[in-house]
Amino acid sequence: MKDHLDALAARRAESHLGGGQARIDAQHAKGKLTARERIDLLLDQGSFEEFDAFVTHRAIDFGMQDSTPMGDGVVTGWGTINGRMVYVFSQDFTVFGGSLSETHAQKICKIMDMAMQNGAPVIGINDSGGARIQEGVASLAGYAEVFQRNIMASGVVPQISLIMGPCAGGAVYSPAMTDFIFMVRDTSYMFVTGPDVVKTVTNEVVTAEELGGATTHTKKSSVADAAFANDVEAIAECRRLFDFLPLNNRKTVPTRPFFDDVNRVEDSLDTLIPDNANAPYDMKELILKLADEGDFHELQADFARNILTGFIRLEGSTVGVVANQPMVLAGCLDIDSSRKAARFVRFCDAFEIPILTLVDVPGFLPGTSQEYGGVIKHGAKLLFAYGEATVPKVTVITRKAYGGAYDVMASKHLRGDFNYAWPTAEIAVMGAKGATEIIYRGRSTEEIAERTKEYEDRFANPFVAASKGFIDEVIMPRSTRRRVCRAFASLRGKSLQNPWKKHDNIPL
Repeated sequence: MKDHLDALAARRAESHLGGGQARIDAQHAKGKLTARERIDLLLDQGSFEEFDAFVTHRAIDFGMQDSTPMGDGVVTGWGTINGRMVYVFSQDFTVFGGSLSETHAQKICKIMDMAMQNGAPVIGINDSGGARIQEGVASLAGYAEVFQRNIMASGVVPQISLIMGPCAGGAVYSPAMTDFIFMVRDTSYMFVTGPDVVKTVTNEVVTAEELGGATTHTKKSSVADAAFANDVEAIAECRRLFDFLPLNNRKTVPTRPFFDDVNRVEDSLDTLIPDNANAPYDMKELILKLADEGDFHELQADFARNILTGFIRLEGSTVGVVANQPMVLAGCLDIDSSRKAARFVRFCDAFEIPILTLVDVPGFLPGTSQEYGGVIKHGAKLLFAYGEATVPKVTVITRKAYGGAYDVMASKHLRGDFNYAWPTAEIAVMGAKGATEIIYRGRSTEEIAERTKEYEDRFANPFVAASKGFIDEVIMPRSTRRRVCRAFASLRGKSLQNPWKKHDNIPL
């Protein structure tokens, strides 16, 4: 019996070494953790249960039969994060550069199938040179098998991707279909075609970092949700995000003990809005003062900064927040902010996460670049996302809500449940000056100025909309936390169904 136990221990030790100590040292020299070290940091201590540690590839071409490391370049299994179940795979760059083979893909597919079956999220840690060339089309087929599972799992269980090394070619499409992507600065990158191919085809000279690094994908492309300094920080933030998410689309949002007064009054909010209607203020201040313990987990913070998206807790329960940011582009909606917010709203709706919308929007950003770029269709994405969402929706208009942007930002007409406004709210087709110049075109400057004042007195307030029932209540800013918490509490039993359809046709 002892011989068998010793043999098992030896095999496990060999499996845990991956591509060998020299390659592990090389991984560390690049500032990267190994596949197993990443899993150990991600999961609760001692909770990881590994699958398929002894699987080897089946390739026999190009001398591959002479090197068959156990695990075949990916560590898979399940464990817990703060006691809640999660499935995980972590690609091992020390084994054939983490390249994906037929059996490598089968290991990933197995845990994704189990995640769907058991209703638990999937976290994938990507660190791979791409398809294993020696296996040819078999590796490509493996990618497609993984892609199909990403598609089937979408909206069923949360999927999170951590990019902690190279992720190129077809490999990028699996993370792209997941719900959230975190990257590591300087050591991770994503692109469909690398710098050498780009130079050959287009004659552009670009580095891997410029082409597909963390800064590129968090600030320009919006492919990634956040970037961090190193593996440890990225994993810590992944654990934090995981705590906000339900396990699957049939579970309610997680709740945790909270130590903040639901009836807390924030007198400072009464002076948040500047006297000058065109002066900016930081909407993030309002979010932090509404949230339990001032905790706001922002997503895509560096992209489309004119809109804020992320998670807070109210009475210990997760709530998704979408808020215009007057500090950037005066809070206007544009192509990028519409796409960013629409995707976030659809994620929240898929997983029954209530949505809080904070509105200060003077309209859609004008200009040829926006029109040529398709702002009509992109703006319609956000409109569509809010209109189809059946989760509890609470909206607070703090200042401007002009034109079509008023409609788009979770208005009462898009089935908003509670629509509040501060006394400083201005709900109108457009600003007073522009409106009077159109209505009284050709009149003298003095008369237009006088009419502008009349228009402001008549329309630059929330009471016209309130008189029509479009605003449920005009509330004191200082009481916003209490009113919003009570609104969401009253909506916990909400049940709303959309008409049966195979799926909608969102304006992509």
